[in-house]
Amino acid sequence: MASNSLSSSRSSSSSWTTKENKQFEKALAVYDKDTPDRWQKVAKAVGGKSAEEVKRHYEILIEDVRHIESGRVPFPNYRSSGNNG
Repeated sequence: MASNSLSSSRSSSSSWTTKENKQFEKALAVYDKDTPDRWQKVAKAVGGKSAEEVKRHYEILIEDVRHIESGRVPFPNYRSSGNNG
């Protein structure tokens, strides 16, 4: 299927591996908001992502944090099964 390769390359911008997320987090710690060409540097640190992809990933992350902090997204309810402690 020719369309399959197109859809997989398109979805690569939204699907991040655990390793990529770790590299992304480390890069954000190194390159703060005052860093010139921040997103290009973060993208290079992650590898396999464009500056636009890492910027979008960051914006989605910030939006998620805002929703949680504003109380619009409930924190997960972690209950240990059968334990009242």
